[in-house]
Amino acid sequence: MLRSDRGLGRLELLGAAVVIFSALAFIDPLRTWVGDTYNQYIWSNTFWSGVLITVVSLVTFAGSTYLLLYTNLGARLGFLIAGAGLTGWGAINGLLFVLTVPRGPRPAEFEGLNAFQLRIMSLAMMIGSAILFAMFLTALNRLEQADAEG
Repeated sequence: MLRSDRGLGRLELLGAAVVIFSALAFIDPLRTWVGDTYNQYIWSNTFWSGVLITVVSLVTFAGSTYLLLYTNLGARLGFLIAGAGLTGWGAINGLLFVLTVPRGPRPAEFEGLNAFQLRIMSLAMMIGSAILFAMFLTALNRLEQADAEG
């Protein structure tokens, strides 16, 4: 079956949705309603504001990288390279946080936390990202071997 016979794929539907949402942003009453709702429910709550900002930034960063690689390398290889790059960046970022913490308030100002305990989250991020990075590299190696054999 030809690709044109199947209709729109998921990526094309996502692109169409983005175009529609972008066009809706030009409608002033809708834009005002969305802005007021955001200010009332999200921006006033620090936790949900942080969650929204984190999710949107990760989707934008990782998603745009994957989209570019998807269009040039294909779905599987693009996903593996984007995943290896993102987790490699996370491991390096975690290492930098482990080496440079604490900045700002000294550990004595955090009640009950010493210098090592302040580094536990950064250490966990570094180790988790390094493990995922190794998994992506292993998958890339297996994909390369499978392509070489067949």
